[in-house]
Amino acid sequence: MPQRFGSNPLLSSPIGNGDLLSRVTFKYDGSTIVPGEQGAEYQDFIQQCTDDIRLFAFVRFTTGDAMSKRSKFALITWIGENVSGLQRAKTGTDKTLVKEVVQNFAKEFVISDRKELEEDFIKSELKKAGGANYDAQTE
Repeated sequence: MPQRFGSNPLLSSPIGNGDLLSRVTFKYDGSTIVPGEQGAEYQDFIQQCTDDIRLFAFVRFTTGDAMSKRSKFALITWIGENVSGLQRAKTGTDKTLVKEVVQNFAKEFVISDRKELEEDFIKSELKKAGGANYDAQTE
C-alpha cells in the first residue's frame, strides 16, 4: 500500500490567484506518491507523460467567455500505455491519497492517450463542466 504524502509545499503556496505556478505533479517513488515537478508551462507537464509511468497532475487553466475569464482546475491522472495491469489497477485506489491533498477541481481526467493531453481538449472539457456559456460571438 502506498504511503501517505509527506509535507506538501503547495499547501502553503497554492496555485492560483495570478501566481506563475500553474501546475504541480505527483509521482511514484517506488510505492510512495511524492510531490513531483511544478511550473508554469503545461507543455513541460506533457513532456513528463511517457509510456512507462503513472503520474498525477493538478493544473490551472484560464477559461471563460468574452464577458468573464476565470481559473479552472483539472486533476489529470496519466497512465502510460506500457504500465502493467496491476499498476493500472492500483492507480485508481492511490488517487484517493492525491485527492486528500488536491480537493478542489472542476473536472477529473484519466488519460493514457497523449492526444487527450492536448491543452485545447482539456480546456474544452473544462468549459463544458463550467455550465452556461454567454459567448454567442464564437459559437
